[in-house]
Amino acid sequence: MPHTNSIFPTLQWLPQPLLSPRPDACALDWLFDEGSLTRRLTRLSNDHFSVTPLFEGWQPLRADECTALDLAEGSEGWVREVYLRGHGQPWVFARSVAARSALQGDGLQMDELGSRSLGELLFCDRAFQRRAIEVCHYPEAWLPADVRARELWGRRSRFDRGALSVLVAEVFLPRLWSVARAYSENC
Repeated sequence: MPHTNSIFPTLQWLPQPLLSPRPDACALDWLFDEGSLTRRLTRLSNDHFSVTPLFEGWQPLRADECTALDLAEGSEGWVREVYLRGHGQPWVFARSVAARSALQGDGLQMDELGSRSLGELLFCDRAFQRRAIEVCHYPEAWLPADVRARELWGRRSRFDRGALSVLVAEVFLPRLWSVARAYSENC
């Protein structure tokens, strides 16, 4: 079941300079990496990367999503929630949304991605421009039940192509940190 409840109206997504308390250096490196997360996870997993769709469909967007997409509160959009997995383990929970009005007639078929990575599609289409990355401690209640934990770092950014904007949020799960710290020179 998707997580649409706006029970955290004061949730603040922040740019790197305003973070307090600051994440450790490893988390900062992952949170503010402007490259493709799909590619980075593929490298870290030695090509044992996969995407598992959890939910895809039309629904009212959360208040913070509407604000980020410059939409009226309660606007309907396409919601896609997935796990990004390494070696079969969920490393990242991702939620991507786009307004119904912008998707219709644009040609981006978010409903046909299946187990393909949306991020890879966004990075391969040079017409998409990525806006600034914002981060927060992602609300535990918005996570799937099997990965719920307190104070997990999440990031989001908006990708624009003409009238279409896609908001992509990625929450880094504990299993990713254990692997990243074991195999990365930045952690």
